[in-house]
Amino acid sequence: MRVILPGGAGLVGLNLIAELQQHHPDWQLLVVDKKVEALEVGRRLFPAVTFVGEDLTRTDGQTWPALLSGCDACVMLQAEIGSIDPGAFERNNITSTEVVLAELRRQGIPRLVHVSSSVVNSVATDLYTSTKRRQEQLVRRAWPDAVVLRPTLMFGWFDRKHLGWLARFMQRLPVFPIPGSGRFIRQPLYVGDFCRIIESCLENPSFSGTYDITGTERVSYISLMRQLRTAVSARPLILHLPIPLFGWLLQLWALISRQPAFTRDQLRALTAGDEFPVIDWPSIFSVTPTPLAEALRIAYRDPRYRDVVIPF
Repeated sequence: MRVILPGGAGLVGLNLIAELQQHHPDWQLLVVDKKVEALEVGRRLFPAVTFVGEDLTRTDGQTWPALLSGCDACVMLQAEIGSIDPGAFERNNITSTEVVLAELRRQGIPRLVHVSSSVVNSVATDLYTSTKRRQEQLVRRAWPDAVVLRPTLMFGWFDRKHLGWLARFMQRLPVFPIPGSGRFIRQPLYVGDFCRIIESCLENPSFSGTYDITGTERVSYISLMRQLRTAVSARPLILHLPIPLFGWLLQLWALISRQPAFTRDQLRALTAGDEFPVIDWPSIFSVTPTPLAEALRIAYRDPRYRDVVIPF
């Protein structure tokens, strides 16, 4: 099987490559992404995979459209999550999707798995949630028999944002700030489990439709941070800050950093009180969920990829 992964040099893409190379070493994998540092890491770790550093919002002067020829499936992964540039969400979540869908249709690619997000069910109304909703609508209109997966917050190897960034923060500084009480419910999803779901979708062409892929363990944010602290053997003092003060500090940070790992919009989403539906995805896709404590151990202690850091 020949599979193209637009946006495949991120958290899900690199973990998916590790999964597929283990179970399907004969599959040909093609990644198109514009994150230079992540592509370099991918080429070093997975030399059998083709990594192309190009812009998915364009076809002129790009080689990636021609590389689609002969592909059996596409796993659409490209997404903007936390930029402070409003235009980045439109380019990376909407324009790139329109361009990729048009090329997939032109080349007659028979199978599409789209990685959407649980935020399409969120009460939040920020740029990420609004553009992810539009992106999903584009996919469903253009490709009625596509598989659309809506994962919750993911963590695992190669995570340069989310828990991966928080883990490095904990290891470097003596104090770790928590917004408010920290009792917001989280439903974290281990990316290894999610990649096995994608693998099942590629193996079984009968799958189609939309699936909410929610972590099976409900945990408060403060409890998750304590478990993360244990997993990385860090000892920072956990400091609770009023949410308005936390938000002001994030806004100040955004003025200093061109690529903040956590934005004010993401703080609003964290504290919005979302709880997402849980379907029986373990039975549907024949994937046994990894217990949270074990998943954290693998992500931050397993020697295979625990020390691989993708620059932010």
